[in-house]
Amino acid sequence: MKLYFQPSFIVLLCLNLMPTALLAQESLSEVTAEQGDGVYSLLRRHGVSPTKYYNEFVELNAENLGSDEALYVGRTYVLPDTLANKKVETEILRPSYPIFGKDFVHVDTVSDRLEDTVYYLISGHGGPDPGAVEKYDGKLIAEDEYAYDVTLRLARELISHGAEVHIIVQDENDGIRDARVLELDTDEMVGSEAIPLGQLARLKQRTEAVNELYHANRGKYQRLLVTHVDSRSKGTNIDVFFYHHEKSKNGKQLAESIHQTFMRKYKKFQPYRNYNGSFSDRSGLYVVKNTLPAVAYIEIGNIRSKKDQRRILDPDNRQALAKWISEGILLDYETSNSVIAK
Repeated sequence: MKLYFQPSFIVLLCLNLMPTALLAQESLSEVTAEQGDGVYSLLRRHGVSPTKYYNEFVELNAENLGSDEALYVGRTYVLPDTLANKKVETEILRPSYPIFGKDFVHVDTVSDRLEDTVYYLISGHGGPDPGAVEKYDGKLIAEDEYAYDVTLRLARELISHGAEVHIIVQDENDGIRDARVLELDTDEMVGSEAIPLGQLARLKQRTEAVNELYHANRGKYQRLLVTHVDSRSKGTNIDVFFYHHEKSKNGKQLAESIHQTFMRKYKKFQPYRNYNGSFSDRSGLYVVKNTLPAVAYIEIGNIRSKKDQRRILDPDNRQALAKWISEGILLDYETSNSVIAK
C-alpha cells in the first residue's frame, strides 16, 4: 500500500472548518513562561501535547513570540483549548491519516509554502532489521523505532505546509508515540511488501519504491529524506549530521539548508555549547547512490550514547528534531525558488 497525501484536500477542508474552529476558542487558559521555558516544555508542563498543538499555540500567540518562536520569561501566553478541539474533531469531518496513530490522525494546515512539492521519507532499518539494539531502564530500544517516529513527525510537519508526502517504510499500528521507550516490533512494510531479511535486498526494495514514484511524478519538485539513528561505540555522543551525493548540487543544498537550520537553533537554544554536526558527501551509501531524487541522509544521534539518548528518547526532542528538519526543508525550497526567479 502506498501512502499518498493530497494537500489540496487538506486545504479545502480546513477552509470549511475555520468558523467552527474559531468558535471552539471561546474559553482559553493563560499561563506564564518561566526561566528556561520553550514552547515544548511550556505545553508539556500544562498537560498539552506539543506534537498536536504546537502550531496552534504559535498561531494564538504569534504577536507575543520572539525569533524562532521563543518565549519571553514572565509574559502570559494562551493555551489551545484541547477539550473544545476534541469536540470539534468528533462533530466535523476532517482529513485523517491513520498512519500517524489515533492521537495524531488530524493535520491542521499551517501554510501552502510547500504546495506542488513531493517528498519521499525513508526511515532506516525496519522489518527483520531493528538496527542497533540497546538497553534503557531494563528494556530494549532499537534504532528503527526512533527513526520511524521522527519520520512520521516530519511527515506531519511537511503536510501542514501543503506538501505531498510519501512514507516509504510504514508500520500501520505504531503511529506517533509520545513515550520514551518505543516497543520493538518487526511488522514494518514497504508498500504492500514485507521487508526482506538481506541488507542489499532491503535497500534495493526501498530504492526501487522511491524511483518508481519519482518517474510517476516527473516534472514536479521532488526530494528524498532518509532518517537514521547512528550506532557507534558506547559513550560516543554525536550531533545531528547530514550526507548528500557528491555530484548532486540540489542534494548538497538540501543537506546544507537543514544543517544551517540546526546550527542556528543550537546557537539560540544552547549558546554555550559548540555544535559539531556537519554535512558532507557520502555517495557510497546505497540509497544515496541509487535513488533518483536529490537526497539528504540524516543521522540524528547515537542510540548507544547516554547523552544522545536524551535527544532521541524524549518525545519533545523528537518533535523538535522533526520541526527543525522541516524548517531546513522550507529554507531549501524557498532558496531554490529564489534562484529560479533570478
